[in-house]
Amino acid sequence: MATVTASTPRALPTGLLKHRAVHKILLIALAAAVLVPLANARWASGSWPTALTVDLTKPLGSTSDWIIDNRDSHPLFLYFFGYISNAVVISVRAVYLVLLGAGWAGVTALGALVAWRVAGVRLALGTAAAFLACGVLGMWVPTMQTLALMVVAVLASVVVGVLLGLAAGLSRRMDKILRPVLDTMQVMPAYAYLLPVVLVFGMGVPAAVLATVVYAAPPMARLTALGLQGADKEVLEAVESLGTTARQRLLTARIPLARKELLLGLNQTIMMALSMAVIASVIGAAGLGDRVYQALASVDVGAALAAGIPIVLLAVVLDRVTGAAGAADDTERPGRAGWAYALAGTVVVAVAGRLLGRLDWPDAWTLNIAEPVNRAVDWMTDHLYSGVPVVGGTADWAGHFTTWVLDPVRDGLQGLPWWSVLLIVATLAWLIGTWRTALTAVLAMAAIGVLGVWTPALDTLSQVLAAVAVTLVLGFATAVAAARSDRVERLLRPVLDVFQTMPQFVYLIPVVALFGVGRAPAAAAAVVYALPAVVRITTQGLRQVDPAAMESSHSLGATSWQQLRQVQLPLARPALLLAVNQGVVLVLAVVVIGGLVGGGALGYDTVFGLAQGDLATGLVAGAAIVCLGLMLDRVTQPTERRTGKGA
Repeated sequence: MATVTASTPRALPTGLLKHRAVHKILLIALAAAVLVPLANARWASGSWPTALTVDLTKPLGSTSDWIIDNRDSHPLFLYFFGYISNAVVISVRAVYLVLLGAGWAGVTALGALVAWRVAGVRLALGTAAAFLACGVLGMWVPTMQTLALMVVAVLASVVVGVLLGLAAGLSRRMDKILRPVLDTMQVMPAYAYLLPVVLVFGMGVPAAVLATVVYAAPPMARLTALGLQGADKEVLEAVESLGTTARQRLLTARIPLARKELLLGLNQTIMMALSMAVIASVIGAAGLGDRVYQALASVDVGAALAAGIPIVLLAVVLDRVTGAAGAADDTERPGRAGWAYALAGTVVVAVAGRLLGRLDWPDAWTLNIAEPVNRAVDWMTDHLYSGVPVVGGTADWAGHFTTWVLDPVRDGLQGLPWWSVLLIVATLAWLIGTWRTALTAVLAMAAIGVLGVWTPALDTLSQVLAAVAVTLVLGFATAVAAARSDRVERLLRPVLDVFQTMPQFVYLIPVVALFGVGRAPAAAAAVVYALPAVVRITTQGLRQVDPAAMESSHSLGATSWQQLRQVQLPLARPALLLAVNQGVVLVLAVVVIGGLVGGGALGYDTVFGLAQGDLATGLVAGAAIVCLGLMLDRVTQPTERRTGKGA
């Protein structure tokens, strides 16, 4: 009797789950039986019907012309957007002049002393070495340009994010309103943010800063709201019992209790701002990103690497310093005296550098790595691209991947009738979620057809699916090894840390060096970018499986493979689904940027629209990318996660 009682609670949910899945499939089949013949009779063509498309070329072209014609005369631009643009330019220029005025010694001292006060001597030495490496590589001035843009963008992102987070954290109504907006903003690839701001502000620093703010503010808003909503209720009740006002409770209780979430939000905002500041070089932002972009445009891998290394160093330093600040306890936080000493030390070093006439980085201290790197790339081209015995060369791998994987997947998707694609999307989204998510996914996919970019969108989707498949195979295999071995996890941790802090743009450099240009290199960059997140989430999910379940299966004589297949993977299902979701979203972000290195499809349309000033092409492609990202997020978003968000 005891055995029956124990087994019933496990069998019942499984039966219900299968029952619901079958019901969903039957309902979709019934709807398809009614709608598909009607659609096929009305629009017999397999591709998206021309009658269901909307040509936005004329209205967008007219809008673009109107903006260009009135940018210097209309009150909206003169007294609103113009003031914003001027404020951004003045702010960035002021920060840049301050950094140049402090000199390389002053900036290095400031970074090292801040790292010392926050995280200790070890990180301080690493920070100093990172700044010095930027100078040695001949990238001191571009690094300061990127830092100036970063400082202004991060400050604005924090202000916007905190205000939105306060609104969402203190009001359930505002939380419900802002949540779908933030959800959509988080799945939008970074490239999509460039289009609207270019339309309003044109090419240049203001557009780059404002695109960075829009991209980097959502994590600050989310984590601020999360911290305020998760504040200890007993503490809040105790403070309220003392007769404090709502404003006093916010300042003295809620915000201090949400300190860790606020610092984590700052960390995420800084990292996303750096990533976007680099990508924003496409629309005229000077700095390291511009050097990488110009080098990639001319396939100068050496120059791209010389600018890419400082970007990686900046990302690692900023991530470590802000991460250490968020992890520190209240007793470990530096006092006012410590910060005063750090500021005084910085001023002393900066003044000494000015008196000695050493503000600019000395040319004699620079190291040109572009030429040896390009020689190495030429050697690779001659010896590794093709003709390698047995395994073949990297160009052969890229060609085989294109011929055997990318082309068949693309041709298969483009050969499907348009209604079957919508049906597949609806089925997948409803099986993993609810009818609302299925409806959202179908409408997002249909919007791509209405915009008239159905074929290139399916090309982009084929690259995403192929790259995601490779990412999941490599990621799950690596995560299983890390979850079962502490040594493997320790070895992987620093590698994953560095890979997760690298901006998206940087991943294009090594793949161009190894594979040249094309769709396969774009997919390879996407795999490398998404792999760390998949490995981390999967490893954590496998390690958090109930030890009692593992011990029970072991006592029953299960082998290691049986434990993995029958215990760990089923119990870690939510983490695996989340890993798939994050892998898809991250892969899409880089596949789009792959348009810069021959990825084609929507990414190319976006790049072409920005480069040629063809805002109609660029905006339509950007809107399609947003719809594609929204559809993929809904199709792969686990029900548990969505329920937790309250979406």
